[in-house]
Amino acid sequence: MRAQLEAVIDELRQMRREGVDSLYLTPETLEQLRAQVSKAAAAHPQSPTEIKLPPLRTASAQTSAADLKLELPSTAEAVKESRPKPAAQSGRKLPEPPTVKLPRGSKQKRWDVLREKVYEDPVCQEQAGNPERVVFGVGSLDAEIFFCGEAPGADEEVQREPFVGAAGQLLTKIIGAMGLSREQVYIGNIMNWRPDPGNPMRKGNRPPTPEEMGYCLPYLRAQLDIVQPKVIVALGGTAINGLIGGEKKISVMRVRGHWHDFDGVPLMPTFHPSYLLRNSTKESKRQLWEDMLQVMERVELPISEKQRGYFQK
Repeated sequence: MRAQLEAVIDELRQMRREGVDSLYLTPETLEQLRAQVSKAAAAHPQSPTEIKLPPLRTASAQTSAADLKLELPSTAEAVKESRPKPAAQSGRKLPEPPTVKLPRGSKQKRWDVLREKVYEDPVCQEQAGNPERVVFGVGSLDAEIFFCGEAPGADEEVQREPFVGAAGQLLTKIIGAMGLSREQVYIGNIMNWRPDPGNPMRKGNRPPTPEEMGYCLPYLRAQLDIVQPKVIVALGGTAINGLIGGEKKISVMRVRGHWHDFDGVPLMPTFHPSYLLRNSTKESKRQLWEDMLQVMERVELPISEKQRGYFQK
């Protein structure tokens, strides 16, 4: 039930950001909502979350029961975040990046151990605000192509899987156009938690800081060590800078389409799928597809004339 209430809270926040300051509920619906809040509070007496429902406005003689109005208070007044303030946002420094040592054994055994290490990492749990929101990579442990993004979003932290939202659906289509499925590649992120935006009125996701990515990088390296891909595809500017940027920030447009190297593995920088969702032009689609054609050639995937012609002018 707590998850459902948080989903309602997120929806109310989104409505507030979009300028909605009130909604209409029947008295029965409002009372049911109050009852569920009370039940959740009783089930989690130690929870720091506080949900305040405003008093129901009195209906005038001209107002029907269906038109009783529930005022939406500001986000800050309505909800006190259950997520603790992350170290990166509170001015506290993150600890030194972890040293990852895995046992000998099969890829599956090593991957299972690594996933549990990530899930149980106290820093990841604190930053995610909930142990059940820490996200780990998925896919084939024998994959030749390793797609790497920056950090989970809202959909990803709920499902605990990278690239499952709108951008993930587009990535799945791109992988399909290459003649592969999600199950035949590996998909991960530099970060294992969704960066807290800090400002509850901020839309979208905050890019992770270099310090945050630096903390999680050993876990990404361990996944690469297990999978041993032939190619890494770095999706978007944040991932590109986290992997090959060093001290200088580099732009996607300057490096995309050109091979780089990360820990001895060829790396192809390209656009993040979310960029194509915002800039869905034939030119941008073709540029990303040209990058994928280079990846396909590098891992010796068959390429048909039809595939070579996608998004041509």
